[in-house]
Amino acid sequence: MTVRPIRIFGDPVLNSEATRIDTFDEALRTLVSDMLETMDAAGGVGLAANQIGLTKRIFVYDCNGMRGALINPVWEPIDDYVQIGPEGCLSIPGIQAEVERHENVIARGQDEFGRPVAIRGNGLLARCIQHETDHLDGVLFLRRLEPEVRKEAMAVIRGADWYQAQGELVEEGDRA
Repeated sequence: MTVRPIRIFGDPVLNSEATRIDTFDEALRTLVSDMLETMDAAGGVGLAANQIGLTKRIFVYDCNGMRGALINPVWEPIDDYVQIGPEGCLSIPGIQAEVERHENVIARGQDEFGRPVAIRGNGLLARCIQHETDHLDGVLFLRRLEPEVRKEAMAVIRGADWYQAQGELVEEGDRA
């Protein structure tokens, strides 16, 4: 297993839609192990493949006593209840904001062996499923924020050391 580097806000792969996975082999199972280890090392409860630079339709999760991978996920709300709560992202360090999500969802997809899976989630697990599936659709949680809150979050991001360092790398690359 390998801890892989997590892509940070500004990386175009985070805005890319992931493609369906059709091959369920040892390489995929290794990817699942790597993603779980990467998520654990970063202290997260979920991680989507594009956060490690791969445009594959897979995410891993560890919340509400459930841990695993969901491949080719689709989800739907079970009812009309919503939750509003704090949300952050491993790809946007230090930023957290209140986001409205469905309280109860059912997600369907496959496990790393290609077997059909259905996960019923509420609370944090429901939030995780929606957040990680958004990643696979190329959507960061910042797009779910109210405009004024998004504007404030972007100001914090632009002032963050990690963002400034990323800009310096881009400028250095432009000079090369």
